[in-house]
Order: sequence, then structure tokens, then C-alpha cells
Amino acid sequence: MAAAVVRGREILASVVHAQIEVHAPYGGVVPELASRDHVRWVSQVVGEALRCANVTPAQLGGVAVTAGPGLVGSLLVGLCFGKALAMRQGVPVVGVHHVAGHLASAELADERLAAPYLGLVVSGGHTALYRIEADGPPALLGETLDDAVGEAFDKVAKLLGLSYPGGPAVAREAEAGDERAIAFPRPMLGEPNLDFSYSGLKTAVALQVEKRRAAGALAARDVADLAASFQAAATDVLVTKARRALRREGLGRLAVVGGVAANQRLRREIEAAARADRFLAVFPPLALCTDNAAMIAAAGARLLLRGEFDGAGLGTFARAPVHAR
Repeated sequence: MAAAVVRGREILASVVHAQIEVHAPYGGVVPELASRDHVRWVSQVVGEALRCANVTPAQLGGVAVTAGPGLVGSLLVGLCFGKALAMRQGVPVVGVHHVAGHLASAELADERLAAPYLGLVVSGGHTALYRIEADGPPALLGETLDDAVGEAFDKVAKLLGLSYPGGPAVAREAEAGDERAIAFPRPMLGEPNLDFSYSGLKTAVALQVEKRRAAGALAARDVADLAASFQAAATDVLVTKARRALRREGLGRLAVVGGVAANQRLRREIEAAARADRFLAVFPPLALCTDNAAMIAAAGARLLLRGEFDGAGLGTFARAPVHAR
């Protein structure tokens, strides 16, 4: 659950109520627990954001809410609260696609990022490349055909007996490992398209874990090497496909957004590619990589400036392409 107040590119307040402790015992998000926690905290989180921004509800120019995709139960909590707040203040409400929010987070972070640019979205639910124009919705260039890269990090962490969330846990473990120890496949790297696939890589890790456990206990060195080798394989594909998309589209700016954008190896490799290929690479600060409300507010403000908003009939959606907005 998160709430923020944004004015232009300025974030006046951004409050996030994390649910890591709620879901950690289960190794992943439990939808029912997530929505119940949202109900408990939504009013307090919104109130705290307004207090931190020193803004009253009457001063709001509009309300942006995440309409999807995502867990419908959790989405409904925020949507109902947002619509009620907008109706009470007599301001427009606008539903934002979660991916459009992530893309907007990069524009909040760096004024040099201007359309047209390439957006690489890497999170627990999304792995995709978009062409971003000044007007109109993002154009999808390629996406994962199965698992998202963030989901693969979570599953690999569980296989290795690491903590949740998996992305930071695998990255920490990888620091002590040799990324060349295991030659994991780079799925779809040789394919000429811009799509991704992480199911096979996840299976390859599972087979290596099973092999080592069959031969005895999974040693600490094994875990570190497996984490490092997986991380290298997962991020190498992202870097290669992003470079390919930039060349194909004739673009000179790249925004890398989503939870996996916090991965330091991915950042290093993208920055090295930017120096070699001479393009601008923008990463949001770590606080804007994971899910937050500032990015939703920024994306919503853009829609409102274009005269696009919703009414009381605004609903949620579990899955929909970002261009559906």
C-alpha cells in the first residue's frame, strides 16, 4: 500500500507501507492477506502522505489510482478509496496502468529523459520493452513469453533457501560467488526478436540444485555460485535485448524501471553498454524502483494534462496491455 503527492516532477511526499513481513513466511504474495492489509492501512497511508506534503485534500487537483494489472482484491481497495476521495473533493480521478507508472518513474528521476525513448520494464510481474512517445500510449516491442525476470529471482531464491523478497537476497549471495561457475542458458538470446523467456532458466537452476543435493548437502559456495551464475544469465539477456532494441528503433535514450532495476549487476552492465554504444541510460533511485505511488501520480498527471480521466464507473483489471489505457 502506498500514497504520494506529486507536483510536476517534484515529489512532495511518498509513503510506502511494505508487506514483506506479511508474506515472508509463505515465500511469495498471498492475495487474501495482501488485500486485508490494504484495508487496514489505506486511510492511514494516504493521510500520512498528505501530512508530509503539507497539502490538504481540498488542494488536490486530481486523484490517480492503479487500475491494474495486479491482484484484484488489493486493487479494489485503492480504487474505491481513490474514487471516494476524488468525489468528495470534486476533482477528476484517473486510472493508471501499473506499467505506465513504472515508466513514469524514470522521468521523475532525470530531466534529461525525454520522449522518444526506450523503456525496459523489469519487475516481479513484467519484463518488456516499450517505445515511449511524447503523445499516446507506450508501444510494446517485446515481452516475456512466460515468467517475468523478477518472478524468476523469487523462485530461484526459494530454491536456494534464501529469504523473501528474492531479488535482493540473490544479489547479496551473488557477491560472494563466481558468475562463470555454471554455464546457465541465456534464453532467446539468439532469437532476432525482442521477447524474453525465464521459465527455462529457472528450470536449469532447479536441476543444478537437485544435482548438488543428490551428491550431498548444498554448500555455501554452491549457493553463492548458483546465485551469481543465475544473475549473470538473467541480466545478460536484458542488456543484449535492450541494446538491440535501441539500434532497431534508432533511439538514444533508455529508461530501466521496475524492482529488478535495483539490481547492481544490471546497472553496471547497462552503464557499460551506454558508454560503448553512446546512449543515455536512466535508472530511477532505488526508492522508485519498487512499487510506489509517486510513479502512479506522475503517470496520472500526464493523462490529466491530456484531458483523459475516468468517472465513477472506473474498474480494475487483472491483466491488460499498457496501450489499453
